[in-house]
Amino acid sequence: MSTPDLVITNVRVVHHDHPEPQAWDVAVTDGVITAVGADLDTDGAEVVDGAGRLLFPGVVDAHQHWGIYNELSVDAETESRACAQGGVTTALNYMRTGQYYLNRGGSYRDFFPRVLEASQGRSFVDYGFHLAPMSKEHLGELSDLVTDHGVTSFKIFMFYGSHGLHGRSSSQSDFLMIPEDERYDLAHFEFVMRAVQKARADHPELADEISLSLHCETAEIMTAYTKLVEEQGELTGLAAYSASRPQHSEGLAVTIASYLAHETDLPTINLLHLSSAKAMDAALRMAATFPEVDFRREVTVGHLLADIDTASGLGAKVNPPIRPREDVEALWRHVLAGEVSWVVSDHACCREELKFGEPADDVFVAKSGFGGAEYLLAGMVSEGGARGLPMGEVARLTAWNPAERFGLRTKGAVAVGFDADLVLVDPDHTWTVRASESESTQEYTPFEGMELTAQVTDTFLRGARVLADGKVVGEPTGRYLRRPTGR
Repeated sequence: MSTPDLVITNVRVVHHDHPEPQAWDVAVTDGVITAVGADLDTDGAEVVDGAGRLLFPGVVDAHQHWGIYNELSVDAETESRACAQGGVTTALNYMRTGQYYLNRGGSYRDFFPRVLEASQGRSFVDYGFHLAPMSKEHLGELSDLVTDHGVTSFKIFMFYGSHGLHGRSSSQSDFLMIPEDERYDLAHFEFVMRAVQKARADHPELADEISLSLHCETAEIMTAYTKLVEEQGELTGLAAYSASRPQHSEGLAVTIASYLAHETDLPTINLLHLSSAKAMDAALRMAATFPEVDFRREVTVGHLLADIDTASGLGAKVNPPIRPREDVEALWRHVLAGEVSWVVSDHACCREELKFGEPADDVFVAKSGFGGAEYLLAGMVSEGGARGLPMGEVARLTAWNPAERFGLRTKGAVAVGFDADLVLVDPDHTWTVRASESESTQEYTPFEGMELTAQVTDTFLRGARVLADGKVVGEPTGRYLRRPTGR
């Protein structure tokens, strides 16, 4: 066995197959983990003394949005710095044609190379993309996207049918940049599912790693309730926005999506950012009703840490909304019961000058989305630990499960043969969240003033330190991930 380049000692390794951390060392050669165990030989290697800290696998944040409000080339650099700050070493970003992002329509054959060009050489962490088939033209491109670019995951935004991105109705064809004779509606969603299933059939060796994700809210319900909430005028702020996109809207969309998956024989379905008790109830009911569908259920750290009363201002506007405390507690019950598949940030940097409309205190004219990758792992260790969630489950929720689903075969575990994406966490450091200390270009955070009891101190990407003592270091070395990795 060759001498390793790096050995990390005096750490408690967190592994998804072990509820409690293990007193192991980790050896790295050429960016890959080559040994894990007690008392490894350190001769000739660089030695990092972990000082008794936890060593997690690098976070696989399966839900981000680089380029939605800022230039993709800018976000790829600045928001990847926020990723490194939070222990995220792999960022999977949702991307589509239409307004926002690159503000272009047309085929992915022309569009996606522009995405790759804009992000190349700029990221401090590894990254990939999920793509949304918005038009009929896109349906015939999915198999080629798998073959040519290693894109194995796709998305439907269910509420785009007749509801604007930020809460008001807008012209569908203009907003989505699709032909005027096409509709982004339930029929299109069905045909997307059939196209994803065809891609699975075209690539049988990858079938379990080719999946479809759905943003589950019902446009018609939200449009009616938005009008109702505004006319009544009794609620303001985050409470008003939550009421305008009610919890049963999520449950209904989950139900519709699940039946369409059953109808189209598509077994690999991801239900994104479930935010409420009703959404989780519907998701579990559908899993019992359609056992042939391998549903995965996603929750965001924002919906686990903040509620309509504790979030810091209208900067917490997001889709689906931040909910009342009873929904937060329900989500945690599902996390602790093992009924949530993974936890993500849904990081979508929206700078203050873009976030708030006129008047600034009107939630319905504010933009939707906020950053949070820098708080994902620390938040889960802090709040999850306080609620009795084993650290091994934190690793499963933030790294192993999303890596397994999305074809990241070399990511997600502290194990021999995996990329040396590693994160040192001090589990006994209490600190207060301040947006001014974030590497993101976003000047605010919904988590402002929250106390966390764990902090990411160091992040390694393929064995190279990209965060040292809480500071981003070096130059961008993140790579685009063709999936499956390691093939």
